[in-house]
Amino acid sequence: MTPSIKSLLVVAASALTLAACATSTAYAPAGYNGQRGGYAEQRLENDRYRVSFSGNSVTSREQVEMGLLLRSAELTAENGYDWFSTVNRATDRDTRFQTLGDPFFNRYTPFWGPSWRYYGPRGWSRWNDPFWGRDDFDVRQIDRYEATTEIVMGRGAKPAGDANAFDAREVIANIGGSVTRPM
Repeated sequence: MTPSIKSLLVVAASALTLAACATSTAYAPAGYNGQRGGYAEQRLENDRYRVSFSGNSVTSREQVEMGLLLRSAELTAENGYDWFSTVNRATDRDTRFQTLGDPFFNRYTPFWGPSWRYYGPRGWSRWNDPFWGRDDFDVRQIDRYEATTEIVMGRGAKPAGDANAFDAREVIANIGGSVTRPM
């Protein structure tokens, strides 16, 4: 085996290993254990915070929004409040496209695909089928989500009729067990 074939096989095996290990962002502080994404907060006033949760390329929008609500509820409970109301809540999607060449039929591996050998005036030669599609490639869309909100916290009963108000302990009880936590 030539060195270029060996290096190609090593790169392919490494890519498959990394792809198999891809997991969604764990519910943890941003940058925890070197992970990309997580939650972050900034205190604006005694009863007001800006909270965000960002995911990686395999974290769904729903997971990101649940992480945002859970962190908001935890902050509320940690600060001694009973409920919180969201203000200016938004979820942003960052989309990029990645092109992937066909690993079996491209210019780096010309030995793959249909080819014929023939004997000509200069000895043995090779003829590759030009219609086989050696320039095939795939395009993959990669989405990353980040949700942000500003919360206002309060004590006592949650305001009736406010669709943006949440009971902090109920949120923790209902979605606390459904988020992925770090191991």
